[in-house]
Amino acid sequence: MAGHDDTTTTIFFALGANALIAVAKGTAAWVTGSTAMLAEAVHSVADCANQGLLLLGLNRSARPPDAQYPLGHGRAIYFWSFIVALMLFSMGGMFSIYEGIHKLDRGQALDDPWIALAVLALSLAAESVSLWKALTQVGALRGAQSLWRWFRETRRSELLVVVGEDIAATLGLSLALLAVGATMLTGNPLYDSLGSLAIGVVLLAVAVFVGIEVKALLIGQSADPGLQEDIRRFLSAREEVAQVLNLITLQNGADVVVAVKARMTEGVSAPKMIVGINDCERALRDAFPQVRWLFFEPDVEN
Repeated sequence: MAGHDDTTTTIFFALGANALIAVAKGTAAWVTGSTAMLAEAVHSVADCANQGLLLLGLNRSARPPDAQYPLGHGRAIYFWSFIVALMLFSMGGMFSIYEGIHKLDRGQALDDPWIALAVLALSLAAESVSLWKALTQVGALRGAQSLWRWFRETRRSELLVVVGEDIAATLGLSLALLAVGATMLTGNPLYDSLGSLAIGVVLLAVAVFVGIEVKALLIGQSADPGLQEDIRRFLSAREEVAQVLNLITLQNGADVVVAVKARMTEGVSAPKMIVGINDCERALRDAFPQVRWLFFEPDVEN
């Protein structure tokens, strides 16, 4: 799927950036003793692990159907996206809050804070590029939708996670810059600890939001509302179909499952009706390539 190829490229791009950033942040945290910088280093390490899990999820979701999984493994990406949300919550957010509270009462002065500022500024630039790349892909997908509506309605959990991580990283780096800068200007390490706490709160908020959105897909969410309406209009316009009685869709990773109950055109023999249904199915799959599984039932009432 072309869309997933683009997402894989975006994830690899973010993984490479975060790996370099994690090393730089970790070195700066060790040299300066900054709690906010340490929180950011752990955040970047968690992001690397998360992106590795997303790549694993995409690989697993592409496995073909088999006897035990007749509809394929597409929803595997939702499971791994949910694990990523949990890791972002525990490894990133909880650790940052723990470090902030732990050093709140016994903060230490920063050594060579200019190193921390330089690393944070470079990291912010790199994360901004990563976020821009992810948002560019989102922009191609969301069309006229607002970014918030896309977040709420998208069925692309892996892309939702990547964008959420990049937003959290950009906000976290901005907070770390403010914390280290305030500590430098005032000489009070309290600001460094508060920066770690603020970073933790941001990560927890993003993790909870991503977890809630992915949960809906895990349970079994319908296809995008716009796609459902397009399919209904397409079927209603077919001469073989007198009325669409019921339409059920299920998002299954990159694929969509569709079940149709329709009243067929009257006065047609059974063999011709079967031919008409087959023609509808072929036309629907041609018009909507993401529809991999299609179940068509002729009927006279709901």
